[in-house]
Amino acid sequence: MEKRLVLHCVDHDSRTRAELARAVFELGCHAEVYSSLEELLDHHPRDGIVLARDYPQLGGIAPFLDALAEFGIWLPVIATDTQPTTSRIVAAMKAGSLDYLPLPVEVGRLAAMLERIGDEAERRSEARRRMVEARNRIAALSNREREVLEWLAGGSSNKTIARQLDISPRTVEIHRANMMSKLGAKHPADAVRLSFEAGLEAPRAAQRAA
Repeated sequence: MEKRLVLHCVDHDSRTRAELARAVFELGCHAEVYSSLEELLDHHPRDGIVLARDYPQLGGIAPFLDALAEFGIWLPVIATDTQPTTSRIVAAMKAGSLDYLPLPVEVGRLAAMLERIGDEAERRSEARRRMVEARNRIAALSNREREVLEWLAGGSSNKTIARQLDISPRTVEIHRANMMSKLGAKHPADAVRLSFEAGLEAPRAAQRAA
């Protein structure tokens, strides 16, 4: 028997939760409802997709996603709200939401959304997990070590990095070795991969040089 998709509906409004649950059940999926983020975290779901209300007064969906990551919950998230503006939709997608569902929910729209994201949900969830973990590792670097990583990701050599940062090539080597040790990278390519997963951008001069 094929396992039903579980949608975790998080909304402070009981009527909205009921409407979401009815739409989910109508599609043949299973709905779990929560009145708050804290309730969801207590449940600690392991599979499915989260439908979460996007509260602009609380900083949007980004704090919600950060809290899930802190608790090791990597489920894909679809943001929801009534009459969302284009800027809020863009902000939610940039923060890591898989999609944005306007409220009140339309069953046809939700069905099309779930069909469209399909396998992408699991892939995006894994990508976000890698991004957060990479950023946590990079956060342990000193400012100089991070600068070296950024220039390295831009394809710069030790000599180029030394010239741009106005330090000696030997000092670059020391920072580079410390940086790789902190990141747990055995090869420069591993460090560069982490910077890409974290979404870091190489300095513009390094991009031009590359």
